[in-house]
Amino acid sequence: MDKRIGIYFHIPFCASRCAYCDFCSTENRRDLIPAYQEAIIAHLEEYAPRLEGYLVDTVYFGGGTPSWYGAKNLIKIFDALKRCCKVLVDAEVTLEANPDSIKEDELRQLRRAGFNRISIGMQSANDEILKFINRRHTNERALDAFEAARKAGFENISLDLIYGLPAQSREDWADTLTRAVLLGPEHISCYGLKVEEGTALWQYKDTPLIPDDDTQADMYLYTVSCLASHGYAQYEISNFAQRGFESRHNLKYWQLEDYAGFGASAASLVGASRYTFTSDVEEYIASVKNGNPVISESEEISLRERSMEYVMLGLRTVHGISAEDYAEYFRGGFEALLPLLESYRKYGYMREVDGRWSFTPEGFLLSNSLIGELLDALTEKKYNISTPWKQEDYYSSLF
Repeated sequence: MDKRIGIYFHIPFCASRCAYCDFCSTENRRDLIPAYQEAIIAHLEEYAPRLEGYLVDTVYFGGGTPSWYGAKNLIKIFDALKRCCKVLVDAEVTLEANPDSIKEDELRQLRRAGFNRISIGMQSANDEILKFINRRHTNERALDAFEAARKAGFENISLDLIYGLPAQSREDWADTLTRAVLLGPEHISCYGLKVEEGTALWQYKDTPLIPDDDTQADMYLYTVSCLASHGYAQYEISNFAQRGFESRHNLKYWQLEDYAGFGASAASLVGASRYTFTSDVEEYIASVKNGNPVISESEEISLRERSMEYVMLGLRTVHGISAEDYAEYFRGGFEALLPLLESYRKYGYMREVDGRWSFTPEGFLLSNSLIGELLDALTEKKYNISTPWKQEDYYSSLF
């Protein structure tokens, strides 16, 4: 029986760089697009024989700004994939897009070509905040872009939002959520701002301009409650969807399913092999053209590492983890985790339903620390029962 796989194409081109962005992308380099287009298709065609035993059930064009790259180029890549691989008729095919580069006629072309899901980077409804973080659109333009996607025939639209942005108040965030919900997208992603070194926002790290951890925590818990009341169920730390509209492609990452990436900085997990391509766009182009290696990192994942990733990634989702799954996948039990899981449940960070353990919204706020303890337990390291998130007064100190 054919196995299933997701395909990711990285499109590292943008009109300009957002103040918070540390992704692999280039600014206003249309001169590189023809060579990159040729390279990514050549790379796909060269690699395709290794996907002979797979059915492609999800395709994702991320970036960068794929909508700035141009519909014709995107369609040519997708057509090449369909020639090389077995793409299912009902495959989920996602395009990331920014409001300023969305054009209704191009969206219609993409929809006719088989693209059926679009993720629009709305980020905020506050025009002053959008300007400060160097977004090229206004809230009005985001609304127009959403309407254009609907008119083009997209019945599966996701909105990307960010909380914790510079000078963003709780009221600002509530207004952004309300405006997003009123549009009626099928999916909403809400990401807490992380100020990364090397970005334009780095100079403001740990200043009053950036909402502090307590404020971000409040925003997050409000998000979960607000979206649930409007029919958007949380299925991953940052992702919410109407029933049946969870991102099938992104679930592959969290459920340790196979995916193959193409393009600069794209990552793959195929079987037990994980590898990532160079993040230098011009190096990627030259390497593909000259037949040189494009892999910058690679590793073979052991069963033990896989078991730890099952815990780490599974607990990003509300589906969570279970002893039954663990025994089936790894031929072992996770008894070492049970004291910690019970402890987390006692303090309201974890729930257990029919043998499946998952974080509560409050637990998601502490997930990095809690997952770290669980991984230590799997590797038989001692954990300190006096760590602050196990103390009675720690939870109340957060809010």
